Amino acid sequence: MTTHIPHKEHSEPVHDEGRRLSGQDAKTLSLSALGGALEFYDFVIYVFFSTVVGTLFFPSDMPDWMRNVQTFGIFAAGYLARPLGGVIMAHFGDLLGRKKMFMFSIFLMAVPTLLMGLLPTYETIGIAAPLLLLLMRVLQGAAIGGEAPGAWVFVTEHVPRRHINFACGSLSCGLVGGILLGSIIATLINAFFSASEINDWAWRLPFILGGVLGFVTMYLRRWLHETPVFAEMQARKTLSEELPVKRILTQHGSSVVLSMGVTWLLTAAVVVTVLMTPPLLKQVTGIDAQLMQEANTISIVFVMIGCLVAGFMADRFGAGKVLALFSLGLAITYGIFYSSMLKATDHVFSLYALSGFFVGLVGVVPGIAVSSFPAAIRFTGLSFSYNVAYAIFGGLTPMGVSFFMAVDPLAPVYYIAFIGVLGVMIGVWATRRAQAHA
Repeated sequence: MTTHIPHKEHSEPVHDEGRRLSGQDAKTLSLSALGGALEFYDFVIYVFFSTVVGTLFFPSDMPDWMRNVQTFGIFAAGYLARPLGGVIMAHFGDLLGRKKMFMFSIFLMAVPTLLMGLLPTYETIGIAAPLLLLLMRVLQGAAIGGEAPGAWVFVTEHVPRRHINFACGSLSCGLVGGILLGSIIATLINAFFSASEINDWAWRLPFILGGVLGFVTMYLRRWLHETPVFAEMQARKTLSEELPVKRILTQHGSSVVLSMGVTWLLTAAVVVTVLMTPPLLKQVTGIDAQLMQEANTISIVFVMIGCLVAGFMADRFGAGKVLALFSLGLAITYGIFYSSMLKATDHVFSLYALSGFFVGLVGVVPGIAVSSFPAAIRFTGLSFSYNVAYAIFGGLTPMGVSFFMAVDPLAPVYYIAFIGVLGVMIGVWATRRAQAHA
């Protein structure tokens, strides 16, 4: 018979609340961030080589537009697989242990990434080539669906509660670092190999590298320990044995809404500001692609810095207040940056870096979401909310912004301004919830 913990956010095992961050905490944070960075690298490297992949894995006589649709359709399949994979892994993480699923998620990412680098092309095996590529992408999506929520839960149940936001900010910094690593590797591949070499074989290198590094990280993660919170719940027999999605939706609806709301902020900040802005500005202004890539790289570095600063501030002033501040800062700085680029590109590096810093609000998001659910169903609650929201908003945002760009080139600015206002409102709500449960 399942024993439920009381329906209150913080009625859970307490683990050395007053202590400082220890060397073991630093080890846990570094290995978790490293694994997260490599998993996100594995997940996004496909984008950087999508043109080559589309050429090699689909018929040569296929129209370009159809090949692009097929190629990015396979990319999108990874997003669609996130919720199911995340919820299933989260359930077993709540039942069998955080560490087991933390190890399994990186294994599930490393294997298909390595195999993607070894797959035969359409010319060799025909239609089986894109089908195998699709299967690998689905497995990657399932893995990434469990990795980010698993990492956030894992570290927050290791560190003292007063350092939870900095821990989550450090992890978010690592995840963004995976995107940066993908950009750097793609740049190096294009710099050291000719177009014919890349098409022949060099495109495989980043996938093989990602798979190998994933296995290395998996080996390193074996030295991590199960979280004290899970171990105590296991000893007290307060684990949630059923698949608790129904319980989450019926008993913790407000937590689901809050977690989905902050995930919406995260997807908008990353997808629009970091991923979509370079091609959109190139399309609208004709800015040099190399200049925009360099500015984007600098902006990503400042996103990582912003994650750490936001996490540090949130532990001292409250996550809700910092989320509201950074949301407002992002709305203002991105508006100034984007509108300025429509007139001149003289300050592209400084303005893009400044807006990138405020994208660091993603460092506060996991701390708010993790703290919304009680320990027995925390992994499942966070994974369900995060992955469903990411699948919806991560998938619809690019299409929506691109559609309204045809009406007004300032569409990205309006959307981020809306997100800024939404972030302030969610920040106020999160602050009041935290005070109510203090």
